[in-house]
Amino acid sequence: MLNRHVDPDTLLLRMPSLRAVKAFVGAAKYGSFTRAAEALCVTQAAISRQIRELEECLGAQLFVRSGRTVELTPAGAVFFEAAQLSFVNIAQAADRVRNAPMQKHILTICCSPAFSAFWLSQHLPEFRVNHPDIELNLITTQNFVNMEPGVEPDIIISKLSSPGVGYKSYPLCHDVIYPICSPAYLQQHPEVATLEGLRNADLLDLSPFGRSGVAEHVDWGVWLALHNVDIDERPADSPPLFHANDYNLIINMVLTHQGVALGWNQLVSAMVDKGMLVRPVAEQTTLRNSLHYLACRESTASDDACVRVRDWVLSKFARWCI
Repeated sequence: MLNRHVDPDTLLLRMPSLRAVKAFVGAAKYGSFTRAAEALCVTQAAISRQIRELEECLGAQLFVRSGRTVELTPAGAVFFEAAQLSFVNIAQAADRVRNAPMQKHILTICCSPAFSAFWLSQHLPEFRVNHPDIELNLITTQNFVNMEPGVEPDIIISKLSSPGVGYKSYPLCHDVIYPICSPAYLQQHPEVATLEGLRNADLLDLSPFGRSGVAEHVDWGVWLALHNVDIDERPADSPPLFHANDYNLIINMVLTHQGVALGWNQLVSAMVDKGMLVRPVAEQTTLRNSLHYLACRESTASDDACVRVRDWVLSKFARWCI
């Protein structure tokens, strides 16, 4: 005895045969069983049989036969309007499925919010145009050491040479750090064109709180000290320093003429090139003892999508990698 786990679907059970409906639509469209048979590549007898089956299913006459042609009855006209629209929708959906791109490869990338906002956002349009079959899943974090359970990115871009077991790393670039401000701020505060003037300006400082533990952190005190300027010698009437651990906020404040920040070259160079930001002084600091890395999960490192993303990122950093 058949055990039922699903109740009978009354809608589907009441549906007439789609083959019969197709024959009906053809006959109604061409006004002839013979022409419908030719259009559907079947015999006239097959069309007649399908129409008869449909009329029995519906309990209504659908055509008035007149010699070699047929005309829809009122019941047939009602059914044709609905059937033709349904067949058009089905045909269009079938075309979309047939013409859909090849199966997408889903690849998960993990990076910092700043790298996502200021590097990926600049370069992703080009990648997506050239690789439409790769579906990217982006996860941002400030803490690459302790990720959420279950998060296993295929690619991690960070300052960690080894983000975890099972990853192979490739060097990207050293940190090159220099002061940045808006052209308008520089025009209003020409004194920031000297190191001493910078020390006394509206300094926007990136703090390390909540960020992943890395080997070093460069703030204004450290950067100025590397250029033999003591931040503690700021005059008492200097603007108070502003501290935030959100680099997106810092850059937005710079763009709205609120002060001077330290710019990490790989993040701000595009804005400098476009003239959105300027370097008020020529001095910069290069951290030779640390690198940024791209790490690939070894279990997926040979996958085509992973290889293409890895090679694309590495190609963009080729001129910076030392």
